[in-house]
Amino acid sequence: MIEVRELTKRYGRTLAVDGLSFEVKRGNVTGFLGPNGAGKSTTMRVLLGLDAADSGAALVNGGRYADLRYPLCEVGALLDANAVHGGRSALNHLRWMARSNRIDDRRVASVLERVGLAGAARRRVGGFSLGMRQRLGIAAALLGDPGVLLFDEPVNGLDPDGVRWIRELMRSLASEGRTVLISSHLMSEMAMTADRLVIVGRGRLIADTSVAELARRFDRGVLVRSPRAAELVGVLAAAGGTVEAGASELSVRGLEVSQIGDLAAAKGIPLYGVVPRSASLEDAYMELTADSVDYRAQGVPA
Repeated sequence: MIEVRELTKRYGRTLAVDGLSFEVKRGNVTGFLGPNGAGKSTTMRVLLGLDAADSGAALVNGGRYADLRYPLCEVGALLDANAVHGGRSALNHLRWMARSNRIDDRRVASVLERVGLAGAARRRVGGFSLGMRQRLGIAAALLGDPGVLLFDEPVNGLDPDGVRWIRELMRSLASEGRTVLISSHLMSEMAMTADRLVIVGRGRLIADTSVAELARRFDRGVLVRSPRAAELVGVLAAAGGTVEAGASELSVRGLEVSQIGDLAAAKGIPLYGVVPRSASLEDAYMELTADSVDYRAQGVPA
C-alpha cells in the first residue's frame, strides 16, 4: 500500500506540500484530486524518489522506493508520457527497462499487446501521438507486474475509446488486489472509475473519503411531484422529513425514495415523479476546493 505521513516539501519559498497524510489501500482505485498547484505531482515524485521530502515520509509497502532492489516489480508509474527517448522504438524502450529489473523479454510483448501497441512496437517513439505515448507509459508501468500503480493524468491525449479502455483497465487492476492511485482533473472519469478520493488543496488534505460517502455528504434531497402536493407535505413532515414546497413540486430531505413512496401509497396520494438529487462529483469537488484555487479566470461578461 501507499502511506504518506506528515509529508512536507518546499521549492525555494514555495510550500508545495504541507504536512500531508493519507493512505491508499489495495483493491481500490483511489482518485488523487486537487487544483493546479495543490501538490499532487510533487507528492507522487516524492513517493517515487524523484524529489526528496523536507520532512515526513512517503512510503510504498512500508519502505522507501529508493530502497527497492527491483522497483518495477513492486511499483509501476506513469508521471510524464513524454519522458521517453524519441529515437528508441517502443519495443527497445521497454526492453532496456525490463533488463534493468531482470524482467523476461516475453513480458515486453505481453504488455505491448495489452495496451494496444503490438502493431507499433518497432516504430520510433518520436513519431508517436500523445495518446500512443500514454499507452506506452502504461505498458512501462505494468512491465514488472507490480502490486502498486501510480498514474498522473493517464487519459491525456486519448480518444473516447482510449478513455473507456483506461477506465476498464484501472478497475481491472484494482479487482486483482492491486493498489491504484490516479491523479486527474476529469471529475466525470473519476466518478465512474474511483472507489475512494483523496482531495488536496495548497498542499494540505481536504478530504479522504469514498465516492459514496461524498455523495451522501452533498445530498440534496428528493424531488417529488404530486397533484396532491399540499396534502403530501403534512404526511412527509409527520414522518420526520424536511419539506420545501415549490409551485408544482416538493424538495424533501431526511427521507429515502422508498419511504416517500410507501408513505404516499398508504394515504392513497398519487406521485408523478420521485427523483433523488445529489451534487455531481464535479460540484462537490468545486465546493470543497473553492478556497484552494490559485489561478481563477474572471467570468465572461454577459
